[in-house]
Amino acid sequence: MPGPPPLKAIFFDAAGTLFHLPKGVGYHYAIAGRDVGLDLEARAVDRAFASAWKQMPRRETTRAPREDDDKGWWRELVDRVMDEVAPATHEFDRDAFFEAAYGHFAEPGVWELFPEVLEVLQSLRPQYRLAVISNFDGRLRVIAEQLGISKFFEHLVISSEVGADKPEPFIFERALQLLGVSPNEALHVGDDPKGDWEGAAAAGMHVFRLDRPQNSLRDVVAACASI
Repeated sequence: MPGPPPLKAIFFDAAGTLFHLPKGVGYHYAIAGRDVGLDLEARAVDRAFASAWKQMPRRETTRAPREDDDKGWWRELVDRVMDEVAPATHEFDRDAFFEAAYGHFAEPGVWELFPEVLEVLQSLRPQYRLAVISNFDGRLRVIAEQLGISKFFEHLVISSEVGADKPEPFIFERALQLLGVSPNEALHVGDDPKGDWEGAAAAGMHVFRLDRPQNSLRDVVAACASI
């Protein structure tokens, strides 16, 4: 009886898996605030952002590129943060702050690769086809280029462009289709229990449950050999 098909492709989540914000969201919001004359306290922003993130509505599944690269969704999130940390700001100030913050997160030096990323991608690229599946927007392409990892990936499958967020099956199906592989020929690597682990498993893919510091991307190499 034939065994399972060999592993052909590895998909990675982006933020939290390949790279992160070493100084946190609040630090960067404070920088953007100073650029437009607002004095924001980083720790207060961190608390407000965490609360607002949990309360934000899910983005609509359109199965087609969503309007303005999901910028409206991010504006609503920022407004909720500002309602808590700077409720007296005027609409003009909020407009200026949002544009400053939105652009800031695509600037060099904001995001940082996890230490093992380049080593792992260099090891895997000769053996497997690599791609990204991320609940991000088009800024991800700029960030990946700045961090020097674009060259490793055949595709960046981005939720705003696909019109579906993980764990929706469609984003995984689209990614598999782009690489021309079946679910049991693919491994998805990510740190989010619902979006990455449950979503990829429901799509029929192999799953590597990244859970730092219990494991790291270095463990993906061994996991691939056991599939």
